Amino acid sequence: MDSFSALIRTASHEQHREAETSTFMSDLLGGRLGVDAYARYTEQLWFVYEALESGARRLASDPVAGPFIQPELFRLPSLERDLAHLRGPEWRSTLTALPATRTYAARVAECARTWPSGYVAHHYTRYLGDLSGGQIIRGTAEKTWGFERKGDGVRFYVFEDIANPAAFKRGYRELLDAVPVDDLEKQRVVGECKRAFALNTEVFRALGEEFPLSA
Repeated sequence: MDSFSALIRTASHEQHREAETSTFMSDLLGGRLGVDAYARYTEQLWFVYEALESGARRLASDPVAGPFIQPELFRLPSLERDLAHLRGPEWRSTLTALPATRTYAARVAECARTWPSGYVAHHYTRYLGDLSGGQIIRGTAEKTWGFERKGDGVRFYVFEDIANPAAFKRGYRELLDAVPVDDLEKQRVVGECKRAFALNTEVFRALGEEFPLSA
């Protein structure tokens, strides 16, 4: 029988591909959009990670979510440095969430409050994605908009406290496989992973509408 981590990966594969190949992300990675689009995307990430990480401390002792709360993953301080670089020291005063981002962040916050297993689904889809595909975004951003390598503007994608991402991801998947929930709950977690990818794709869609490429 497939392990739980393999089950999650397989079940969310289609949504994952849809998120990765959204028009906005394709245009961003293809260097067809300006730095403003990248900055706007970074702003949206702030809302999602604020929801993920402000609820994290409370879950640290939870038997299901607790093992996943690892400070070396936390992204908010890095995001805030990037936003200060991209938008200036007053970045908070101009920070706005798209409606799709508000919906996404609200769902993350709700799971953090009421459903630890669901929180794990969002934790997995975000952080493992950042450790993997996020590195492609970093490389593109450095090349396209001239950010210093692993410096301000792309710090969100730099996990300074994770020396070996491949080993970390292996360990993370082992945590998933050992999660103390029954099969029915595992199916619900898989469903929430799919939902997380769908919410993310909606954010990309909204960003694509805000930054259409002139035909």
